[in-house]
Amino acid sequence: MSSDTPAPAPLQTFPSPHPVTGTDADRDLGRALVRAWQTDGIFQIRATTAQQAATEQALAASRAFCARPLREKSTYVSDLTYSGYVASGEEETAGEKDGSEIFTVCPDIPADDPRVIERWPCHGPTPWPSAAYAHAMKRYMALVGELGHRLLRLTALGLGLADPDHFTRLTADGWHHMRVLRFPPATAASARGIGSHTDYGLLVIAAQDDVGGLYVRPPVPGEERGRNWLPGESMAGRYEHDEPWTYVTPVPAVFTVFPGDIMQFMTDGALLSTPHKVRLADRDRYTLAYFHEPAFNAVARPLEPAAPADHIHYGTHFTSMFRRCYPDRITTTRMDADSALKTLTRLHEQALHPA
Repeated sequence: MSSDTPAPAPLQTFPSPHPVTGTDADRDLGRALVRAWQTDGIFQIRATTAQQAATEQALAASRAFCARPLREKSTYVSDLTYSGYVASGEEETAGEKDGSEIFTVCPDIPADDPRVIERWPCHGPTPWPSAAYAHAMKRYMALVGELGHRLLRLTALGLGLADPDHFTRLTADGWHHMRVLRFPPATAASARGIGSHTDYGLLVIAAQDDVGGLYVRPPVPGEERGRNWLPGESMAGRYEHDEPWTYVTPVPAVFTVFPGDIMQFMTDGALLSTPHKVRLADRDRYTLAYFHEPAFNAVARPLEPAAPADHIHYGTHFTSMFRRCYPDRITTTRMDADSALKTLTRLHEQALHPA
């Protein structure tokens, strides 16, 4: 099957989970979610009425914002945080420019917060384009964040862990963030939206409109998957033109959910980070990609660490990923000027050796 041809098989779809208390039913559901990831690399969750209403409101806010003039949109950037507008072509995957237009929403931290005053990297107020836009995105992220919390507890139970909070302990006060994306129509020259890549975080929950264009790569027995968090092992561009790829058919009122790099790291590869890519369609496509993440100063470790140094300090990881994506952005430039990376090194050491 060509990567341009939609796959006929529907993805495994589950109801939005109730609060997870560790019952036998929770364990059964957790095992089913884990099996779906290990088979397909992705599953779907049916949205509740409230979740779907918030999704529609957030997508409508995104459409309205993207319709504004480029000159206006480009003013919504910050030199403190990576929140804000990203123009089409500003990002690259494997050396090729991506077509997506993005508004990134990171934690909205007031300018008088001690972490901002102390120049913690990536910390600062979100440059919201309007109060209505902020309300729509915050409401959506709050509801999807509750879903992420429950899914992580189910994942721990599904993996057979005794502690259902193995993952959620890290995500208390998590660095949850979102990429609000618009993909333009395909042109005669290119139908590439975003090239093949994996996401850097723990858990990805996405909603898309009815246009379609997302493809995911399921686990392939014997296939080498790079450890994207290590230098020299980037997954960007890998297997882009090699089958199999599964077309994620747009389905009303569902979320698509898949693991990121930190989940692969923490589970020793039992759950692989899911490669995905986007092809452009004949009209604009809008999507919301939410990342349910560890706290900025949290330390993630594998289930069975090979050495005491085997860890990922989330703040260092996040900062590194965004600096790599945006080497010329004003945020990166100020970070260098303020010696913020020295602060990050101090935070890393404090996280490893708390007083």
